[in-house]
Amino acid sequence: MAKQVSFRAIIPSRKKCFRDEMLIMGQSEGLGPCAPRPTSVVLRKQTNVTPNLNKVEDQRMIHRLAIVLVGLVAALCCFSQAIEGAAEPVQVQRSGYEINVTIGGKPFTTYYFNPDVAKPYLQPLRSAQGTIVTRGFPIGNTVPPEHIHDRALEPHQRPLYFAHGDIDGIDFWSEQVFNRFYGRTPGSHAYGRMVFRKIDEMRGGPDSGVIQAEFDLISPNKRVIATETQKFTFRGDEQTRTIDCDFVVHAGENPVVFGDTKEGTFGIRLAPELDSPPAHMIDSNGAEGEKGIWGTRANWVDYDGTVNGESLGIAVFDSPRSFRHPTYWHARGYGLFAANPFGVSFFTRDPQQDGSATIQPGKSLLFRYRVFIHHGDYQQAHVAEAYRQYAEQER
Repeated sequence: MAKQVSFRAIIPSRKKCFRDEMLIMGQSEGLGPCAPRPTSVVLRKQTNVTPNLNKVEDQRMIHRLAIVLVGLVAALCCFSQAIEGAAEPVQVQRSGYEINVTIGGKPFTTYYFNPDVAKPYLQPLRSAQGTIVTRGFPIGNTVPPEHIHDRALEPHQRPLYFAHGDIDGIDFWSEQVFNRFYGRTPGSHAYGRMVFRKIDEMRGGPDSGVIQAEFDLISPNKRVIATETQKFTFRGDEQTRTIDCDFVVHAGENPVVFGDTKEGTFGIRLAPELDSPPAHMIDSNGAEGEKGIWGTRANWVDYDGTVNGESLGIAVFDSPRSFRHPTYWHARGYGLFAANPFGVSFFTRDPQQDGSATIQPGKSLLFRYRVFIHHGDYQQAHVAEAYRQYAEQER
């Protein structure tokens, strides 16, 4: 009687199976991840499998995976660098109630905080190429005569500022010095003022610069109703300029109420060339134009167009750490670019809604945004990816 010879199917190890899965992915549907495949199953006389062969195959698999990972990391680094670029040095220099900011040796903006003006502001904002992207007035408390009859004048809308139209019933958004432009009877409206206290920090650096200042929020009867800290961190490269903006409002012995009004809160008044139309407005949800964006919530909004021959844009990113994220947008086609987390009844057109918020005594409220000034339109500047990276850092 002939001796019976035993045969069995040799099935790859789990590591070998994973390698096969990578090599023939999509060619063996209906099989489990480590099930035998017709191309992988061999009938052979039972014998010992050489351990060294499996070791060599594992090493080859690891080598191939390493090549793939290195390629992915390199691609991500290149893409990130394409968005961020090489950092340029930032310098800050104070002269009286002004601080000048230069990036890469070129003027970027000036921080104005003269107590004679109702609120502090940055003016102007420039692109990396030096193009001014914000409106050129008011200058101090003056509107140039040639602009008095401009469309949607709104003289209180300074190039970049933080204020709200109802804090304890007092208006810090508009300004008493411009009362005649509002058609109000003198003394009929309660205007507040943000009065400079001190500079906490002012420094430049090889890749960023910082300004931090404190202000008292003063009522018409000279009462301090709250204090506010403003912090700006400036960065730039060959293609972009960014400002990380932190505003912290602190209540003293009494609660502070931010009322529900559309007149607020973090505002930029853009250059007329960025009015939409002809410029383009888009938000993180894909909505376009004032009709699609105003009064809605989004992570970011971007305006892009052509200014003095340069294709450029400016976006505002709402930080995941900011109050009531994602914020509502008081963004207009005429150039007012504002984030406002409070005006809920106006934005929803529902008087039953109440977007007001109270800061309890001794507590604070944080508002945090990034301004991103870029070359090209929002797609060329990868605005969505820039926000994704920013939000990841903020969490």
